[in-house]
Amino acid sequence: MMDTDRQRCIMIIAGEASGDLHASKLVLAMKKKIPGSFFCGIGGSAMKEAGVRIVFDASILAAVGVTESFAKMPVILKGMRSVKHLLRDLMPDLLILVDFPDFNLRVAPTAKKLDIPVLYYISPQIWAWRQGRAAKLKNLVDHLAVILPFEEEFYKKYDIPVTFVGHPLVDDPFLHRDNGDWNRASTEFIGLLPGSREREVERHLPVMLDAARMLLDRRPELGFLVSVAHTVERVTIEGIVTRYGKGVPLELVDQGVKTIFEKAALVMATSGTVTLEAAIYGVPEVIIYKVSPVSYWFGKWLVNVKHIGLANLIAGREIIPELIQKAANPKNIAGICNTLMSDQNYRESMKREFINVRKRLGGPGASERVADIAVGLISAGGD
Repeated sequence: MMDTDRQRCIMIIAGEASGDLHASKLVLAMKKKIPGSFFCGIGGSAMKEAGVRIVFDASILAAVGVTESFAKMPVILKGMRSVKHLLRDLMPDLLILVDFPDFNLRVAPTAKKLDIPVLYYISPQIWAWRQGRAAKLKNLVDHLAVILPFEEEFYKKYDIPVTFVGHPLVDDPFLHRDNGDWNRASTEFIGLLPGSREREVERHLPVMLDAARMLLDRRPELGFLVSVAHTVERVTIEGIVTRYGKGVPLELVDQGVKTIFEKAALVMATSGTVTLEAAIYGVPEVIIYKVSPVSYWFGKWLVNVKHIGLANLIAGREIIPELIQKAANPKNIAGICNTLMSDQNYRESMKREFINVRKRLGGPGASERVADIAVGLISAGGD
């Protein structure tokens, strides 16, 4: 616990549903170490529930891909101006950036000019693309807290203060039951995880529903569970389901993806943190991803990794099938799902690979370890 004779002010910025959740857990851990501290920034409902004063809702800023970012540019610029003004007015003891690199890396220079310490939690994935930006990152942050095992070695090459803190998803009590069979699903349900952004859902859910219809032709007993992220308007998903899901027996689930993991035999998942979450829970899956043609062209030109799935990156090979762009079509998706349901050896082999991935993600306590780093930076900054 930090001794203090004044209230500490911490600004924290998270722009995705997963970042909002991880940031909220970090805030709760920090409050135990710095009683009476004040938190404000950009985030969502999880951060708000943790006691963060939300000055700009993260869901307004969410974008994916080049053309999608252009469409959001006016509101993104407005959010940046708000944050920069707040940094100058409040002069917080610490700025914590959580993922969300296209926004956060533009905020960090303002903090550094004001001599505000910067902690970056869940580092920008410049190891995947824009590796040349790693050298610049050294001048923008005081410490990186990374959650993937290979990231620490990458950033150390650039002499950036970095600590592998483990993955916060490993803290979930659901994973630490005596019985190692995490997925106690029947074969009756398949989960559809279309993404945590409006545009992602609009691109992926219609394809998933078409694949679901193909699977029903072979397996009429199936039911489908559609994830509704809290960053996506429920009416958006209801509209897509009405248009594309006719005849598909489904249920909208807004209680979180773990509810789906506990029931589903497998999931169709849009690329993102949720694919690693499914792997950690031991749920067989197929990863799909579609962006605009322009975004895809830029991505092919810039990306330096062989896989998009985090579990595949950690494993160093494709343990989960990845279907990208044109390959992410209903026929291919339905074919892989059918194989996963029919081939027990394939399914069990995938689950064994998931156990190895989970072991590489470190032990529980990521939020506590990041909180310790944060307290150290505040202490070093003095009063």
